[in-house]
Amino acid sequence: MTPALELRHVARSYAEGAGRLDIFKDLALEVYAGEIVALVGQSGAGKSSLLHIAGLLEAPTSGEVFISGQNCTALDDAARTRIRRIGIGFVYQFHHLLPEFSALENVVMPQLIAGAAKPAAVERAKDLLDRLGLAERFEHRPSEMSGGEQQRVAIARAIANRPLLLLADEPTGNLDPDTAARVHVEFLRLIKEEGLGALIATHNIPLASRMSRIVSLQSGILVDGLA
Repeated sequence: MTPALELRHVARSYAEGAGRLDIFKDLALEVYAGEIVALVGQSGAGKSSLLHIAGLLEAPTSGEVFISGQNCTALDDAARTRIRRIGIGFVYQFHHLLPEFSALENVVMPQLIAGAAKPAAVERAKDLLDRLGLAERFEHRPSEMSGGEQQRVAIARAIANRPLLLLADEPTGNLDPDTAARVHVEFLRLIKEEGLGALIATHNIPLASRMSRIVSLQSGILVDGLA
């Protein structure tokens, strides 16, 4: 089976004065469809940089990035944008919903941008929001919803285009513990139902323990399990 995401010998470093700061080096990782992988590590370990590289938002200093078997390392900006638009979903710590649009419109819009017909996009958006317990919030704007509801809309938006890969960076980090726990359950259930490959950066070890497996980024090295 071809991985949804494969990293080969990936390194990232930055110039620092006359020298160089190595964030990580020679990383290897495979994430398959239907698999939810937790990415853990201390603040500053490079988790966000790794997600940016996996999501084609940032180029590695060296190494290769494959999305569903396609080597994306040397693609130009336009090609990377096309793959991100239809092949990769992103969920961030803050929801980044468009405030002037309803929950439904926020989930419909990325589908229209990707070329979906409006009736199919609306049907898909309603289905996802309903599965996330938001059937009564279709017409509500973000300011009219709770933090947990806003983040569930962001999750639906990320999955709307049926991506091959879902990347999430502390997806419930801005929520209170009780709300975060509820959103975690719905988030993981929806990922499994959709059959996505997912890489989720988190400090929440109880959440990480409910995923398929855990990888830890520590001192520039990626290892299996909790470091």
